[in-house]
Amino acid sequence: MIIAITGTPGTGKTSISKILQKNGFEVIDLNKVACEKIFLIGRDEKRDSMIVDVEKFNEHIKKNYIGKNIVFIEGHLSHLLKNVDKVIVLRCHPAELRKNLSKKGWNAKKIKENLEAELLDIILCEAVEIHPKNNIFEIDTTSKSIDAVASSIIEIINNKFKNMKKYNMGKIDWSEEVFNWF
Repeated sequence: MIIAITGTPGTGKTSISKILQKNGFEVIDLNKVACEKIFLIGRDEKRDSMIVDVEKFNEHIKKNYIGKNIVFIEGHLSHLLKNVDKVIVLRCHPAELRKNLSKKGWNAKKIKENLEAELLDIILCEAVEIHPKNNIFEIDTTSKSIDAVASSIIEIINNKFKNMKKYNMGKIDWSEEVFNWF
């Protein structure tokens, strides 16, 4: 089973993935593998980032990981992979997300772009376009420890991905936060 751990940058994907690895799970860092396997097709100058060939990466996943017990693919593009069985979208309140991205040294323009993406549910909307709704889960990472979020992911797995209301998609809504911007 292939599980995407996705979310806006700064929501905790990498830190949580390290905890999952310590718990014995296999975790694939999408960005690292994309660079190592040369699944890059260019550079987005506006965003100062590399463009990943999602189709090539998807084929790599299909060839190397389909049929394994549980494999996590961590990265803010992992929900775009069609070979993913389940998607876990990490969410974070925009005020805390701003702090997280500032700590990383991101510039104001890039922070604003990512706050807007979080406010507008961009990653969730993209995931819904590709995957069945019952295969998508959301976890609010705001003010939670990475251990607590990793435990939530393990809880979802242990529950065999059955409907768990507290992780159902659509329960997290930051849209009211836009009023604080004006």
